[in-house]
Amino acid sequence: MLREKRAVERELAFLSALEASLSDAAVLFELADEAGDEGTRAEAADKLGVVERDLADAELRQLLGGDHDAANAILSINAGAGGTDAADWAEILFRMYTRWAEWRGYTVELLDAQPGDEAGLRSVTATVKGEYAYGYLKVEQGVHRLVRISPFDSQHRRHTAFASVAVFPEIEDEIEVEIDEKDLRVDTYRAGGAGGQHVNKTDSAVRITHLPSGIVVQCQNERSQHKNRAQAMKVLRARLYEKARQEQDAKRAALAGEKLDVTFGNQIRSYTLHPAQRVKDHRTDVEVGNAEGVLNGNVDPFIRAALLAQVRA
Repeated sequence: MLREKRAVERELAFLSALEASLSDAAVLFELADEAGDEGTRAEAADKLGVVERDLADAELRQLLGGDHDAANAILSINAGAGGTDAADWAEILFRMYTRWAEWRGYTVELLDAQPGDEAGLRSVTATVKGEYAYGYLKVEQGVHRLVRISPFDSQHRRHTAFASVAVFPEIEDEIEVEIDEKDLRVDTYRAGGAGGQHVNKTDSAVRITHLPSGIVVQCQNERSQHKNRAQAMKVLRARLYEKARQEQDAKRAALAGEKLDVTFGNQIRSYTLHPAQRVKDHRTDVEVGNAEGVLNGNVDPFIRAALLAQVRA
């Protein structure tokens, strides 16, 4: 009830702020008309532009009515087919979502990152913290395809690389997900990657295997083994909850049992950097010519279209 109360209070505060902005813009327009001041008129127009963007964002939030849409998101990216280019592509995708999160005022907390053999990341897992983070990111789940001139090819040929994106809601502790300690295998090891300080000198990294489901989670970001274990258990709880939810959803039961290869033919979106720049979502046919802008975090056009498509389905 307290969470619902806070949500209502946020909506009321949002509407009050919109009303105040519209009132300020009206006053500025009046002043501009009286004084013939184009600078004041431009300031009023800017205020209206902000209101328009805020209203569009509020409209999008109305589409997020799922049980955990308002929750933080656990984002996991894994390199697929494409060798070194795929590992580099996984890192580029992670940077894209990090910049998207920063633009929205969210924070990104790295949980685990496994570097590629030559460059990039084989896999990376992070928590995206912010209101409706899961609701927005859930439609990004799937295979993402990159076409470009490979920086790792001495002959400068065009290469195709794939990476998979998985998104889970961060499940709060009060939601019960039964985990029997007997079903867990816990391994500790020294964290790899950059740092070279305390994190690489002790067996602080933790890998937990849930034996009945085969789910494996790991965390090496924290300095202490205890904190890494707590973070890994949070990810495991979220993944087990999502697994159970999918199994109970009759419409998704078939999809849950069908494991897609992270390779050609299964992508939800293609990012083409050569010969021309464009990003196309294959589910909604939304296409953006500014691929660089998308990779810098402008993912909202695709998220909006995918959410609208879900509502209409």
